[in-house]
Amino acid sequence: MTFLLISFIAGVLTVLAPCILPLLPVVVGSSASGRSKATPYIIVASLGVSIILFTFLLKVSSLFITVPPEVWTYISGGILVLFGITLVFPNLWDTVPGMNKLSIGSNKVLGKGFKKKSFWGDVIVGAALGPIFSACSPTYFVILASVLPASFFLGTVYLLTYTIGLSLVLLLIAILGERFANRLTGLSNPDSWFKRGLGVFFVLLGILIISGYEKKLEVGILNAGFFDITKIEQKLLEKADPVSPVENSNENSFEQNENATTSATTTTATTSEQSSITNIAKNIVKKIAPKNPYKEIVNPSGFVNTNDQPIKIADYVGKKVILLDILTYSCINCQRTFPYVTAWYDKYKDDGLIVIGIHTPEFAFEKDKKNVEEAMARFGITFPVVLDNDYGTWNAYGNRYWPRKYLIDINGSIVYDHIGEGGYEETEQKIRELLAERSQVLGEQMKDNGALAATAIPKVAVTSQSPETYLGSARNQNFGNGQSGKSGEQTFTFPSTFEPNKLYLDGTWNIVPESATGVEDAKVGYRYKASDVYLVMSSLASAGTDIEVWQDGKLLTGSNAAGAGADVNASGIVHVKESRLYTLIHNAAPGEHVLELRVKGSDAVLYAFTFG
Repeated sequence: MTFLLISFIAGVLTVLAPCILPLLPVVVGSSASGRSKATPYIIVASLGVSIILFTFLLKVSSLFITVPPEVWTYISGGILVLFGITLVFPNLWDTVPGMNKLSIGSNKVLGKGFKKKSFWGDVIVGAALGPIFSACSPTYFVILASVLPASFFLGTVYLLTYTIGLSLVLLLIAILGERFANRLTGLSNPDSWFKRGLGVFFVLLGILIISGYEKKLEVGILNAGFFDITKIEQKLLEKADPVSPVENSNENSFEQNENATTSATTTTATTSEQSSITNIAKNIVKKIAPKNPYKEIVNPSGFVNTNDQPIKIADYVGKKVILLDILTYSCINCQRTFPYVTAWYDKYKDDGLIVIGIHTPEFAFEKDKKNVEEAMARFGITFPVVLDNDYGTWNAYGNRYWPRKYLIDINGSIVYDHIGEGGYEETEQKIRELLAERSQVLGEQMKDNGALAATAIPKVAVTSQSPETYLGSARNQNFGNGQSGKSGEQTFTFPSTFEPNKLYLDGTWNIVPESATGVEDAKVGYRYKASDVYLVMSSLASAGTDIEVWQDGKLLTGSNAAGAGADVNASGIVHVKESRLYTLIHNAAPGEHVLELRVKGSDAVLYAFTFG
């Protein structure tokens, strides 16, 4: 109920957000243009429907994951420019040769749509604003990124509540604007100075949106300290967690090799919550009560390593011992467990072990089946993997962590639960115990498998004292020279010194809830204490993007190459192309160092640092 109220308040407050203020004249001007008495209602209703449809489009269709956000601004800005031109030249559709003969498909609708007193013209204007309005509220992104994947029903309810709050205020503004215009004489004339002035304004605003200067205006408003409504929303969100998971660091205070990355919302764990999570992690190997039934796979988005054939846990109950591995491919904690899980699968599959990977994405690009297929091949994973893009199976098990492993016995009972890394020998011993039980039940002979596979795999010592650090506005709580939670294009300057475990940016960056994209002269600085540095990255350029890697003031090339990670070449460059986790630094021993990244170009997308 609390988050329902916050969703409504967020919708109301969105009207005052800096990224919306320059757009309000569009709503007022469209209503006051004398097109129709119903214009304000049509525009606001179509805007609300546009927000909802745009949200579901982003959620349900992986085809739109890789579409750059700029595409939506180009479409919206272009529609506003076209609408403005029709106000400046009201007889355009009748005088331009061939324009009045538009007859098919969307051209016909568009042609009629921008004529005065047109229902479809009002619909198109309102719909064009939807994607822009939807990007201006932290609460909206919580609904999109966390609540909808966790619960489609709750997410839809919160989204509708948010949209209702926004629409009611916009409708009030539109009606007031219409009444104001009605008091002035001569405005109903399509050739009036008022309508032509509105047209010029719409054209200019559309150009500002397309060129990105509207974002710079937003940044100027925020930097001046006016209308920073997002702070109010952030404070409200800190008091209300719409879904139970909390994104924490990879808990480097855990005991060695017992790390886990938790799931994602925009809030940060309190000290007491962190202590509780740490206590859980220190007792990560635990038995579940006997006869605790398994939960079936819920709403899978696809399958990898199955020849696209769907699978269910029920297919193996009574036949196999099942290791259910909840993972995501860009998570370093998950990656460090992969050698053990693949070794178990290879060693025990002939004795009746089946491993089912539940791939629940942390970032949008991890929903892309092709990306998952390439990652599984890269890590040598051949067991079946289920795409859990909607968090259906994740929620069925009440999970909060990457990675997490469940063992299900031949009777279908969950008998073992392990959170995070570590405990490999204990886990393998339990696998053997369950396989022996299976062979006895089925009357089969189990072969002597010799030594534990886990003992032959080198252990990874995790010595980091630096937390997982995100660059997206939804979770950039460790921002050293910027405002946490603030989205949009922003320009930063490095300070003279870096505080430990703080993220610093330099140059111009476009920050969105999930990531930050370098725009011009972009640099990243971080004073960390660890042996290894990892960074999740992707590139908007099909050819990829180069980033220089510097440590302690030296480019990691030639004689300075000591400390360069596996993804850094001999020239000190990491070439970012695939959407994945990149290894930037690998020092022989843990220590405190200053990392600096220098982005070449404007297409690098950075998501999150982890340390080891």
